[in-house]
Amino acid sequence: MSKYFNKRTKNLIPYVPGEQPKEGETFIKINTNECPYPPSPRVIDAICQSVNESLRLYPAPDASLARRAFADKYNLSLECVFAGNGSDEVLAFSFLAFFAKDKKVLIPDITYSFYTVYCDLCELECKQIPLKDDFTIDVDAFVREKGNVVIANPNAPTSLALDIGDIERILNAHPDDVVIIDEAYVDFGGESCIGLVNKYDNLLVVQTLSKSRALAGMRVGFACGSKELVDGLNRIKDSFNSYTLDRLAIVAAEAALKDDEYYKSVIDKIVSTRESVKKELMELGFKVLDSRTNFLFISHKTKNAEDIMSYLRSKGVLVRHFKTNRIDNYLRVTIGTDEEMDKFLSLIKDME
Repeated sequence: MSKYFNKRTKNLIPYVPGEQPKEGETFIKINTNECPYPPSPRVIDAICQSVNESLRLYPAPDASLARRAFADKYNLSLECVFAGNGSDEVLAFSFLAFFAKDKKVLIPDITYSFYTVYCDLCELECKQIPLKDDFTIDVDAFVREKGNVVIANPNAPTSLALDIGDIERILNAHPDDVVIIDEAYVDFGGESCIGLVNKYDNLLVVQTLSKSRALAGMRVGFACGSKELVDGLNRIKDSFNSYTLDRLAIVAAEAALKDDEYYKSVIDKIVSTRESVKKELMELGFKVLDSRTNFLFISHKTKNAEDIMSYLRSKGVLVRHFKTNRIDNYLRVTIGTDEEMDKFLSLIKDME
């Protein structure tokens, strides 16, 4: 531990991302929930056209082209849309903008682990609400508890989704709190809360282009909410870095958001593969949760999850294992191409 670290830095337990293959390593990479298919050709064309001498100039600080495309897609006012460097940054800005030490932050006990990191970074009290035995979110508990709320819907790594009625129950129970709904995986079968933004001033919906839009490498995220909430995000952003999105990311985001036809075909393929892989895994004795995401959360009644992960890695396939209470015998398996999933299933069968 460095003697130069301040107290906050010394106490941090940073987020640990999924394994990324090193140079020279070749793996089937189904461990970090990336899209197995390329971005829209319109995205590639937009990026190529923007690789010119204009790169010497700063990008638009308000990323208005990308924000306008998002606003138009969801029938929102431009002033109700915020853009940032991936949804992780948008979430971090949200914690800084709206949460304070005198009020708890309520999150599920099994969810995206960056939320607890943000609480530690911002020195906030985090109250973890236990999931039910079936890993669904305990809506009644969130209604009873007092504090700001952060929920991933669909949840990660469990892959399960709440319906809009449950979200509204939580919103109505927290009129003086900010409720953040993280919709990173919503395009794969969840129901978006964006339609509620004009109804609830305390609702902030966060989305990313890393999953269904195949732009994990560009780092583009959005938030939408009341003008008041978006103004708060901009105050934080402009206190850190006014230019969070570069020129290429802005035009890539605009093009991606305008090509619904291409991405609908990508999503349909992923969902179809997900359902067929789910069926085969269940026939092989796995418990598979009812995914509304681009991954499956699985457990075998006799085989140890960490052993399965190690075996798959030795055969060139990466999946995600969490050494966490209640889910340490589960694996999170991203949906890859049909060919990648056939290889995964073949290896699983070889373990029988």
